[in-house]
Formats: sequence, structure tokens, C-alpha cells
Amino acid sequence: MMIAVVAYGVVISLISATHDYREKTVIASLADQYSEIARNLPYARIGTISGNPPGLLPDYPNAISVTVNGDPYKIYYVVNYVDDSADGTIGSSTAPDLAPNDYKQVKLYVKNVETGAVTPFVTNIVSKGLENLANGGALSIQVFNAVGQPVPGASIHITNNALSPHMNLTRTTDGNGNWIEVGLPDSVSSYHVVASKSGYSTDQTYPSSGQNPNPVKPDATISNGQVTQVSFSIDHMSSLVYNLVDQSCGPISGVGLEMRGSKIIGTPNILKFDTSYSSDGNGQISIPILEWDNYVPAITTASYTIYGSSPIQQISILPGTNQQSTLILGATTAHSALVIVKDASTGNPIKGATVTMHSDTPSFDSTKLTEGSIWTQQDWSGGGGQTAFTTPTMYYADDGNVDVDTLPIGLRLKKVAGDYVAAGSLESSTFDTGTAGSSYTTLNWQPTSQGASTTLQFQIATNNDNATWNYLGPDGTPATYYTVPGTSINATTTNTRYVRYKAYLSSTSTTTTPVLSNVNLNYVSGCAAPGQAMFPGLQQGQSYQLTVSDTGYTTQVINNITIGGYNVFQVSL
Repeated sequence: MMIAVVAYGVVISLISATHDYREKTVIASLADQYSEIARNLPYARIGTISGNPPGLLPDYPNAISVTVNGDPYKIYYVVNYVDDSADGTIGSSTAPDLAPNDYKQVKLYVKNVETGAVTPFVTNIVSKGLENLANGGALSIQVFNAVGQPVPGASIHITNNALSPHMNLTRTTDGNGNWIEVGLPDSVSSYHVVASKSGYSTDQTYPSSGQNPNPVKPDATISNGQVTQVSFSIDHMSSLVYNLVDQSCGPISGVGLEMRGSKIIGTPNILKFDTSYSSDGNGQISIPILEWDNYVPAITTASYTIYGSSPIQQISILPGTNQQSTLILGATTAHSALVIVKDASTGNPIKGATVTMHSDTPSFDSTKLTEGSIWTQQDWSGGGGQTAFTTPTMYYADDGNVDVDTLPIGLRLKKVAGDYVAAGSLESSTFDTGTAGSSYTTLNWQPTSQGASTTLQFQIATNNDNATWNYLGPDGTPATYYTVPGTSINATTTNTRYVRYKAYLSSTSTTTTPVLSNVNLNYVSGCAAPGQAMFPGLQQGQSYQLTVSDTGYTTQVINNITIGGYNVFQVSL
């Protein structure tokens, strides 16, 4: 049995070796036969049916089918001119070769149809006379990436349907991302060139058409004796996922979105990328293959408007990256303004900038923080008894020991028989942030300091039921108080919709009182939108004033703003 197994292996090896030898012999015989066909053609007819130079030899679409020993084969050619460096090259900057079609390189391919194996053979065929560029022109092609570096091994596809027969060429860039095709027939605006590579974007020339009458990069023209230069920029593809959420960060499905790139393929405004999508059940739009570019989204569903985004609306896609962007949507209002605040030197969004939108006619005044908003109160003279914060001069309740009427307007301890009482408190009305996704960041007030014998301090209460009010200090317990303006509000307030503050005033002297002239509570409603503040519910008008400020920056004031529809303002500080 052992001897039989060994003998069987030997026989199989001999059969395999014999088959391989026979295959090589057949391929060599076919190569010799069909190479001779090319060598015996007149030099002017050496070319392929749809290639450059044009000729009688079959290319891949017109391959010859032959059968040898029952095995099927296909025979085809690729022919191109060679610009030999011995007499200079057409691309030389010092001594360009004005007749670069020095000789022809013939590549013969023998393909075994059953195995798919392709065997190439190469030979050069030289004209008896001198080459002459006057018999054709040249196309010099350069392919580089997003940062201008050459892309070697890129595929160059050149077609020309204006010629008879039609031209259809495929070439590959060299190590410097270049390819020069010489000896092309004279033809006006009809050489269509496409540059591509596996895993990369595609760049191309464009024919003039009804959809693109003025292409930025038109199909190339070849003139006898001239060199036409065309360059292409391609790079690794990327992916992008848009998350469409409401102001509570909940996903929104079925929202239409149009995404536009910035690359233009035709004037005045024909974009290379302009595609519409719809968010899925998870509120996502996934774009798995996307070219590097700057993209701007636009909501096409009428009931929603972009209230903010992260990163800021225009998203820059870099080559070979996987990126995400969040769009925060809110209910559409007839007129609104999204203000984007950036650092003028870095272009980065500024967090915590104060943005005020004001108008006398129509009457409007609102102040917000970028990546947040402000609830402010600076007048309590309207008295208590107001549960919801609607009238800005009223509040919920006090303990009877505070004064809200004395000028200048502010909050003070009450005087009894000419002396200030020792302590008093005031509880604000309920402020509705509009979403259970709100978080509260800092508490500020003026004046920032009090007299030596007086104390002003606060506690914060938040909830989602608009009924349970537990006042807490900076450590999240009722035992502490906010005593320093600008102190961060405890994180236990996160994801709550309703908020109140409680002010505590005290004095150890009957002749002095603490004074509160205004209080500001900063909050982020829903998802964060860096450097952005949204003002919905505006009225159409031309008299709006936009004021943007932040510590360490020069304040920007923009007057006579016209509001109409959805507006986006970018302000640099």
C-alpha cells in the first residue's frame, strides 16, 4: 500500500508537470505566432482596433479566440508609443523631445479562458524612418492626491468616440503619477479622460452638455505637433454618518437631508456632489463612500430646521477617514437666526460667548450663550405670585423679609423701624427650558461682591414634573450654597426641564444689606452645539441688532440686520 501511494504521487506529479510543460509550450507557440503577425504588419498599421496608435491588431474587447488541444484561449494586444529617453523626453524642462513617438511597444496577452491565467509578452517595433510628432499630438497626464503628492499606479482611461474607429485606452501612471500618451490623432474637445484607483476617488474631464454647458475641466483637445496637459486629483475615500436628533438628543427618523460639496465641475454652480438622503429609524444617515471635500447639509423636511450642529454646519471630510456629525433639529419657525461665533485667528468655535439679538420694531430682546442659553432676571418689582416665568419682573414667593421696590431696582433686605432685618429669601418663578435634555452650567449675579457684614447666596432646584422643588447647593445637597458668582452648577441637575433659583440674603448689621441687581443662570438645552446660538420665533424686519461678546475678545455689534426666513450669521471675534 505504501509503495502504491508513493507510486500514485509520482504519477500525479508527472502528469501535472507534463500538463504545465504542455501549457507553457502552447502559450509560447501562440506568442511566437501572434508576435510575428505584429512584426510583419506595416509600421503605420501596428496598433489596436480601439487604441492608440490605431491599427489592425485586436484589443481586449475584440480578442481572438483559439482552441489548442481542446483548451480555449484568447489573444489580444496593447500598443503604445514609447518616448525613449535616449533623445530626450517630451516632458523634459531643459531639452524636450519634439518628436516623442520614438517607437511602438507591443504587449501581447495570451489568456487561458478556463483557468483565467494571463501570460504577457512584450516586444518593441521601430520604424525604418524618423518619428514625427506632426503625425499626431501628445496628452500629458499628471495624477496627484489631496496634498499635491503624486499617485503612482493610478488607472488612466482615455476614450474618444469622435474618432473612427472609436478610441478606448487604459494606461497606468508611473512612480511620479505621470503618463504621456503620444501620437494621438488630431481631435477637438473629444478626448474624455478618467483617473481612478482602487479605494480612491475619481476625477475626470467632462464633455459640454445641456446639464453642464461650461465644464471647468472640459474634454481634452489634441492638435498635431502640440502637447496637451491635464491634471487630476484623487485620494482615499472616506465615510460619514449624520446623526439627526431633537433638542433632547433623541433620534429623528424620516427627515430629508440634502448634502452639497464645494467642488465645482461646471460654471456657474454645477456641483460635483449634490445628493439627497433620509434618516433611518435610528435617526442616522450613513454615507459609506465619500470623496474628501467640504460639505454643507440642508434639511428638506419642512417641519424641521437646524438649531445647531457638531461640528459646525460645514463639515470637512479628510481623505481616508471615518467621521460623524450631529445635527440638532427643532421646529421650523417662519423667521429665525442661527449665530455661529468663531475665533478670528484660529477659526475654532468659541464656547460661552454672549449673543444678544435685539430689536425695537418689531420688539424682541434675547440673550444666549454659545453652546448654551441664559435665563436672566434683573427686576422683581412686579411682586410674587407668579408660578411660571412669563412676566420678567415677577417671582413665585418670598418670606416677607425682602424689599423689591426701593430704587435703584434690586433685591434687598426689608427695613423694619429703620433697621434691616437679619435675613430674608426669595423663590423665583419656574423657568421652562423646553426640553428634558437640559443641563445647567454656571450661576452668575451682580454685584459680584457684597459688604463685609452682608451675605448673598443661592440654591438651585430642577425637575421634570414641574412640581418637586428640592433646593441644592454646589455639592448636590441642601446643606451648601452658591456663594461665588460663576461657580459651576452641580451635575445632579442634568437632564431636567424646569428650574428655579432661591436667593438668601443676610446681614450681621442692622444698617447694611446685601443687594442683588441681576441674576443669570446659564444652561445647555439638549445637545451641545459648539459656538452656536439659535434664535427661533423672530419676526420679519430690518432693524435687528446683533451683539456678540466674550472675555478677552473685542465685542462685535452688527446693526440693521434684515431677518427673513432661516438666517445663518457667522461672527468672528
